[in-house]
Amino acid sequence: MAAKVSIHPRVDGGVRPANAAFSGGTLLCQCTSDRVKVSVASQSAHNHACGCTKCWKPEGALFSLVAVAPRDKVTVVENGHKLKVVDANAVIQRYACSGCGVHMYGRIEKTSHPFYGLDFIHTELSPDDGWSAPGFAAFVSSIIESGTRPEAMDDVRGTLRALGLEPYDCLSPPLMDAIATHVAKQSGVLAS
Repeated sequence: MAAKVSIHPRVDGGVRPANAAFSGGTLLCQCTSDRVKVSVASQSAHNHACGCTKCWKPEGALFSLVAVAPRDKVTVVENGHKLKVVDANAVIQRYACSGCGVHMYGRIEKTSHPFYGLDFIHTELSPDDGWSAPGFAAFVSSIIESGTRPEAMDDVRGTLRALGLEPYDCLSPPLMDAIATHVAKQSGVLAS
């Protein structure tokens, strides 16, 4: 039997279901004053635990929790002057608070990218309950790059599965299918 591993504070006690009536909320940075506030005017989608080394993770968490929302539904409403892009060369332009370092949202500017039009958000930064529940874990092996011992990976994957978060070393099959479909349509292999 796999040992239980701490994945992320928001899922370690179990994954909370979404609220079907939830239609959005706010995200707040972790500064004690002049907090960055982002409004998200929709429910999130494709929420997942992410092990990549680019996503912001709270102290002690092996994974981030990240979801997407339509770009036109994500608006910085307070203290946007504090936001800075973490890596201007990355596909996802992650906007972080220059005060506390928290990633508030990530935006793809390349219009030909399959996820253009969706912003990546950390719903754990919201005081509002009801966001979509995490449904899988992505880039699981990447936590080794962050310092997790390779021999711990069976326990990590066992814990993820026990939480109902199927572990992948890429994205979930439906998201990989969406990427492949987008690329095939752009290349003309599939008709639009």
